[in-house]
Amino acid sequence: MKTFVNIFLGFFIFESVGAAPTADTETYDSEFYEVPLGELLHPFVYVENEQSDQLETEIGTALPSVTQESYSFAPLTEEPEEEASTPKLIDGSSAQGSDVLGLQTHDGLPTCLLCTCLGTTVYCDDRELDVVPPLPKKTMYFYSRYNRIRKINRNDFANLSNLKRIDLTANFISEIHEDAFWILPQLQELVLRENRIRQLPELPSTLTFIDISNNRLGRRGIRNEAFKDLHELQHLYITDNNLDHIPLPLPESLQALHLQNNNIQEMHEDTFCDTKDFNYVRRALEDIRLDGNPINLSKTPYAYMCLPRLPVGNLM
Repeated sequence: MKTFVNIFLGFFIFESVGAAPTADTETYDSEFYEVPLGELLHPFVYVENEQSDQLETEIGTALPSVTQESYSFAPLTEEPEEEASTPKLIDGSSAQGSDVLGLQTHDGLPTCLLCTCLGTTVYCDDRELDVVPPLPKKTMYFYSRYNRIRKINRNDFANLSNLKRIDLTANFISEIHEDAFWILPQLQELVLRENRIRQLPELPSTLTFIDISNNRLGRRGIRNEAFKDLHELQHLYITDNNLDHIPLPLPESLQALHLQNNNIQEMHEDTFCDTKDFNYVRRALEDIRLDGNPINLSKTPYAYMCLPRLPVGNLM
């Protein structure tokens, strides 16, 4: 039985081998290609060395010809580097110029680095300054509060023709040059409160707002007719000083006069009104503060006849 099985398996294997298809050396059977290998332009056949040069030449002719173009390159020239745009500061000059950042403060730093420059405004609050720093020419508003400035020199604000507001609140100022503010053609607001000022300098006629409260102005601290020519002055604050009189004459434009906490002891009937013209009315001056002074306002009733409102003060 075992012999019979072996004979059967051998016969089956022989039939399978005989039924296998013989390889055709001339055709490349494929689902997509039925091209005889003899018709191919260049069959992939390795040849002897002596035929390699010819074969390489023939294969080269079958490939698309590539013409090598010659390119001429212009010599590289270094393009000039664009200068980085320098930020313009409040006077339109560059940060490298000598007018803004180039101006050195007493501490050796440019003003717009030590302080803050925004538009035409310079903020130098609480910087421990002991002098007024050099300012850009187009400065219009200058704030230097809570510093240690002791003196205002003649040239501290020279050539600042656009300056409109100066605020030097809470410094140690005790001396101001006579022409320090007078030379400013557009100055409108001057704030010098909380200093040690004993003498008020000459003021420009363009001022509309003055605050010199909390200083040491006494009898001779304000010269005669100091505010007479200030025809645009609207607010005058001289509180908490040592004045013993109301500085006269006061401009017609004045709207508010604060003199509280001084040493004013008397007032004349023509201080605010024109005693020769009973029809005169001073409509603009609506806010007068005299409280905190040793003066009895009831003793001069005719001094307020032209005013729209009575002054605030002691009536006893």
